[in-house]
Amino acid sequence: MDDSGRSTGSAAGSRRKDARRNRQTLLDAAAAVFVTSGVEAPVRDIAAEAGVGMGTVYRHFPTRADLVIAVYRHQVDACAEAGPALLAAGPTPHAALGRWVDLFVDFLVTKHGLAAAMQNDKASFETLHAYFLDRLVPVCARLLDAASAAGEIHSDLDALQLMHGIGNLCIGADSDPAYDARRLVALLVAGLGRPAGTGRDVVESPARPGSDLPAGIGKPATRALTDAGLTTLDQVATRTRADLLALHGVGPKAVRILAETLAANGMSLR
Repeated sequence: MDDSGRSTGSAAGSRRKDARRNRQTLLDAAAAVFVTSGVEAPVRDIAAEAGVGMGTVYRHFPTRADLVIAVYRHQVDACAEAGPALLAAGPTPHAALGRWVDLFVDFLVTKHGLAAAMQNDKASFETLHAYFLDRLVPVCARLLDAASAAGEIHSDLDALQLMHGIGNLCIGADSDPAYDARRLVALLVAGLGRPAGTGRDVVESPARPGSDLPAGIGKPATRALTDAGLTTLDQVATRTRADLLALHGVGPKAVRILAETLAANGMSLR
């Protein structure tokens, strides 16, 4: 116990909490600076945003790559955690999707600078990309499913395809001030919506005559299955979930719809 009457264990715990708080503050500050100035922003700007000295930044993150990687994971986690919270807050699932996409666009600004910051560490870059997919694709899919179930958007949308589309729209946004990626992304999200009162989606299927594949899986998945010779539910039932996901254009949502349709007809995937 020290002179103040506190145990040394309590003091050590307090210091650890302070260190975690400082790290969190630095990550929030760096993320904000990266969004406006890119990942090459001066460390002094990040320190100023966080209200700390430059030494504190270097103590937590000795290299710029360390900082960029930490911000990347921090933003992935924040984006993943925001999805359910936005969905619960409303006012509608489509509105929650739009707000989540705004956060995703902020994240993409940092992501575009990640490759340059990690040019000599391909393995770590690939690990982070896998982390990105594992954390964010299910969140986006949940938001899309909720908006589709509410009748607000078309039902033939795949989360990964949507995220790729948003990412493509954001390319160049960090190097061309005249390019307004946010406006284009907002138009994309608005365009997902269905006019009120149109009821269920009527999807023109590219399947062959006699096909009983559900229209809700969407054109890309239907085309992929048809190209693979799978034009009926009986044929789909001979494949595993992994087999279907290996087909380009068939995503987790399409597989889920197929599995549900098979179950409704007394069948299942192999």
